[in-house]
Amino acid sequence: QVQLVESGGGLVQAGGSLRLSCAASGRTFSTARMGWFRQAPGKEREFLAAMNWSGGSTYYADSMKGRFTISRDNVKNTFYLQMNSLKPEDTAVYYCAAGPLLGPTARIVDHWGQGTQVTVSS
Repeated sequence: QVQLVESGGGLVQAGGSLRLSCAASGRTFSTARMGWFRQAPGKEREFLAAMNWSGGSTYYADSMKGRFTISRDNVKNTFYLQMNSLKPEDTAVYYCAAGPLLGPTARIVDHWGQGTQVTVSS
């Protein structure tokens, strides 16, 4: 029933910034969690960040080192991933997700977005 659609991916130079968007349709999120993952070829899908739709605490993977920020817009039913100081190793397909448990070591994902490609050049 819920559909998540990512946008904002593309090609960016190392050191640059990019903001990904995930628009939700089909229902409200209420207190459900939303978050971001990424997957490079030949690698497992990696957790990046998550938060409650209603607001509150945010959670980040240690490897992000403060470069990535998750936020939301309740009016637009959209959440975002602001990515700064991008590096070539950030190149991957980025996915938004919704579910009751989103984290680095455990996850229960009810819905995935279709993914958006982010390529960072040196």
